[in-house]
Amino acid sequence: MKPTAFEYVRAGSLDEVLTVLEERGDEAKVLAGGQSLIPTMNMRFAAPEVLIDISGVTELRGIEVRDDVLRIGAMCRHVEVLNAPEVAEHAPLIAMAMPNIAHAAIRNRGTFGGSLCHADPAAELPACVLALDARLNIDGKSGPRSISARDFFLGTYMTCLADDEVLISVDVPKVMSENVTFFDEVARRRGDYAMAGLASQATVRSGFITDVRLAFFAVGEVAVRAPHAEQALQGILLQDMDADAICSAIADDISPFDDLTTSGAAKLTMMQVLTRRAVESFAKQGAHA
Repeated sequence: MKPTAFEYVRAGSLDEVLTVLEERGDEAKVLAGGQSLIPTMNMRFAAPEVLIDISGVTELRGIEVRDDVLRIGAMCRHVEVLNAPEVAEHAPLIAMAMPNIAHAAIRNRGTFGGSLCHADPAAELPACVLALDARLNIDGKSGPRSISARDFFLGTYMTCLADDEVLISVDVPKVMSENVTFFDEVARRRGDYAMAGLASQATVRSGFITDVRLAFFAVGEVAVRAPHAEQALQGILLQDMDADAICSAIADDISPFDDLTTSGAAKLTMMQVLTRRAVESFAKQGAHA
């Protein structure tokens, strides 16, 4: 199939993007990498009247270290993030997740910000920014604002972005020497959408684990934290961690939905397996810290 007719605007600056968005509102869609938008347009699930190509907007590019955060531009392609030494050094959780995003052809075109704005509940990056307590920088004609990852995602393919706003960049707190990280997902084949996945980070000081964040994806309408399981780990000595109790707490946090390929019960089992792997990984990393 082919998309319905649309007007194409290749923006040369952020101001031009915001001007078109202000004028056209919900008639317009922003085109970044196009790896999700173009297929949905071809199948006519989306039919924007105006397509704003932001690939030439330099203000949305770049990866840089700013004081205590790593700033990733919204238009950075997945392959750039995957290969950036700054990401490997300061945001290892994101570096661990990147190879799991689709296939090389998708990573060559898809963008960091596009994945977040698409808000696919099975995508890796929303869970990563949630686990890292990142802040998303947004701009619009009403002015710039910054919002936490926890408040950015509202539902499946839904974010807090207004019709006249665009994601500019993401600020990720730089990893500290005391941090331990874990990422893994269960998929039928490498590159397929995950049936369940976990992005997590914690802090280990003097053998105690604190500030635990377990962010699951592909199990609900949005990436979601598991507060009961996090609390079961909070303040525990590494050698005293009870993986069985922590895995049991997952069921108190999240009731995964059935999808076309995987039952909710199977997803819960996968989540518990992933949690056990995370606990074991935290213990190993903490022992060598």
